[in-house]
Amino acid sequence: MAQLNGLIVSDDEEFVTGIARRLRSGAVSVRLLDETTAQSTSPDVVIVDIRFSQAAAMPAIEQLRGRWANTAIFAVAAGVDADLVIQSMRAGANEFFAWPPPAETFDEALRRTSTRRASAPTSTQATTMVFFGAKGGAGTTTLAVNCAVEIARQKKRPTLIVDLKAGLGEVTLFLGVRSRYTMLDALDNLHRLDQEFIKELVVKHKSGLEILAGSDLFDRPGASDSGGLEEVFRIFGRQYEYIIVDAGAQMSPCAVATLYMADTIFLVANPDVPSVRNAQRLLDRIGQLGASGDRVRVLLNRAAEPYPIPPQQIESALGHPISQIFMSDYKTVSTSLNSGVPLATAGNSELASQFDGFARRLLDPTAVEQEAPVKRGPLPLGLQRLASIW
Repeated sequence: MAQLNGLIVSDDEEFVTGIARRLRSGAVSVRLLDETTAQSTSPDVVIVDIRFSQAAAMPAIEQLRGRWANTAIFAVAAGVDADLVIQSMRAGANEFFAWPPPAETFDEALRRTSTRRASAPTSTQATTMVFFGAKGGAGTTTLAVNCAVEIARQKKRPTLIVDLKAGLGEVTLFLGVRSRYTMLDALDNLHRLDQEFIKELVVKHKSGLEILAGSDLFDRPGASDSGGLEEVFRIFGRQYEYIIVDAGAQMSPCAVATLYMADTIFLVANPDVPSVRNAQRLLDRIGQLGASGDRVRVLLNRAAEPYPIPPQQIESALGHPISQIFMSDYKTVSTSLNSGVPLATAGNSELASQFDGFARRLLDPTAVEQEAPVKRGPLPLGLQRLASIW
C-alpha cells in the first residue's frame, strides 16, 4: 500500500499534534506536508479542523476542493450534527469525524483513500521498503540488495535502492558498481532535483536496479539532514515505483525519518541472544515513535537447523511473528559479496531461490507458499539466558 501525502489545516497545535500522531500510528503510511510543500505536491488527504468556526469552515472546504479536485478531505468537528455533516459534504468533504476521531473508523477512511489513490492512473508515489538491522552484521545490506535486485528483475519497473549509512555504506560494493555521486549530492541540491538531475545522481546495475550511493562522510547525513531527506524521498518517489532503503542498524534521526516514510519496515535479526534482545527493544522503540507495528516485518537471517533458538521461541520473545527465514549459507554469500555479483544473477542456489520467492510475495501478497511447521521444543538455554537478561 503506497504512502499518502497528508496536510493538516488547523490553528490549534493540540489538534495538529493529535492528528499527526494518529496518522503516524495507523496502518496506512502518511507523509505530512506543510503549506509550502503543498504548493508543489498535491496532498492525497487533507484533514480540516472545523470545530470552532463553522461559518468560515464551509468556504475553506470549498476552496480546498477547488484547489485539489482529487484530494480526500476529512472534516473534523466538535461533535456529530446531521446538518453540519450535510453542509460539509456539500462543500466538498469526503469524510466527517467528531473530535477526537475514532482510530478504527479514521484508519478505515485512510485505507479507502489509499485504495482509490492506488487505482488512479495518475498515482506515481513509490512503494518504500526500509531494511533495518537489529545489530551490526545481521546481514541487513545483503537482504536489502538482493531483495531490490529481485524486485527490479521481476517487476521490470523503475526501482531504486538508497544507501543511508554514513561513511560505511556498502550497497555499491555489493553490486560491483561505482558512483560519482552520493546521497549528499541529493541533499545539497534539493532545488535542482528534477528528472534529469536524478539520472545524473544514480548509477544503474545490469539488473535494471538503480542505486543512490551512500555518503562517504561519517557525520552526514546527520540530524540536520532529516528534513531534507524527507524531501529527497518525496521527489524520488515520483520517478520510481519501488524504493528500497538500507538504513543500517543505528536509530539515527535520518533512520527514524525513513521509518515514518516506509510502507514496510523489515527488521533483520539473527537467531542469537543479542540480536533477539535488540529486536525486541527496537520493536518497542518503533511503537514509541508512533510508526505502526502493522508495517513491521521481522526477517530472521542466517538461520540453520538445529536452530540455536527456535523461531517459535523468538516469536514469543518478540511478541511479533517472523515473516521470512533466510538460511545460513556463508560460502555462497561471501562469494557473492567478494565478486560484487548479487545472488539473483550469480547462478542457482537455494538462497537465491529464497530471495526469488520472498520478492514474489512482496509484489503479490496472495502468492503465499506453504512452509513446513517448525517443531516446538523445550525452552533452549539461549532463551533461558534471554529471559534472565530481561
